[in-house]
Amino acid sequence: MLSFECDYLEGAHEAVMKRLLETNMEKLPGYGSDPYCAGAAEKILKACGCPEGEVFFLVGGTQTNATVIDSLLRPYEGVVAAATGHVSVHEAGAIEAGGHKVLTIPEHQGKIDASELLEYLKTFWGDGNHDHMVFPGMVYISHPTEYGTLYTKDQLKAIHEVCSQYEIPLYLDGARLGYGLAARDTDVTLPVVARYCDAFYIGGTKVGALCGEAVVFPRNNTPKRFFTTVKQHGALLAKGRLLGIQFDTLFTDDLYLKISEHAIRMAELLKEGLKEKGYVFDLDSPTNQQFVILENGKMEELKKKVSFSFWEKYDDTHTVVRFATSWATKEEDVRSLISLL
Repeated sequence: MLSFECDYLEGAHEAVMKRLLETNMEKLPGYGSDPYCAGAAEKILKACGCPEGEVFFLVGGTQTNATVIDSLLRPYEGVVAAATGHVSVHEAGAIEAGGHKVLTIPEHQGKIDASELLEYLKTFWGDGNHDHMVFPGMVYISHPTEYGTLYTKDQLKAIHEVCSQYEIPLYLDGARLGYGLAARDTDVTLPVVARYCDAFYIGGTKVGALCGEAVVFPRNNTPKRFFTTVKQHGALLAKGRLLGIQFDTLFTDDLYLKISEHAIRMAELLKEGLKEKGYVFDLDSPTNQQFVILENGKMEELKKKVSFSFWEKYDDTHTVVRFATSWATKEEDVRSLISLL
């Protein structure tokens, strides 16, 4: 079977595994207080251009979103997100289970629009009954989005300005951030993210690590007792060294970006091959997720030899499916997939 189902099928990059083995027998303090976590945090803040910031290592994406959102909201507040946002659709109600509502607004290929966000906030505060409603306390976006699309620097700036006007934080889910940074023609870098977001995380699980995400508060703006909130949400790893060593390795010699660039090259190779064969894309994704419209019979035939993700129904006879490449995707597997199609 060829596997293009997601971007976390393999374990970890060999450099990460090598470093974990080399440090395996060292006796180190727990909960992120070891020198590897400190070193990784220093490298991340330097890459983000925010030396005054603070970094925390959490175990996974859902735990990270639930923890950060809960730490930034009051009990009567909710988080504004795109209708297709990950916290809206694919986290099994984790945010609601934590006592906060996801307040959805329209999406445009996975992205929210600053003018629509502004109108939403104006409408809320203009409603004479807003004291009886869930208050919009923060904004959530992801980069790349669920559809592999990317914000531009100007779009991030515009959303940031709306959030600043209403004094609510902007939080960016970076589960696949590496693939967004490595995409061609993007003007969004880590320093840009740090400048326009009040909190964000750098995904490791999908970009070369066994597990783990690095949460960044870039401007000395860490929520009060955030460490304790992390533990309360089950997102704190006792052997925090495991996360620190991985991110320390990924942020040495630009490894994080280099392996992300490989995923983009493989996605571009796949896209080119599909276009040559006349396949139709549901949208134009510049990152490692490619969304293709398949005839249902063809899709069932392909399932016998390839694993991929069902995305959504297109019409009665066609389905949108997702093929995902990653840091570990082999070129020969991409070419085999193209041959099958």
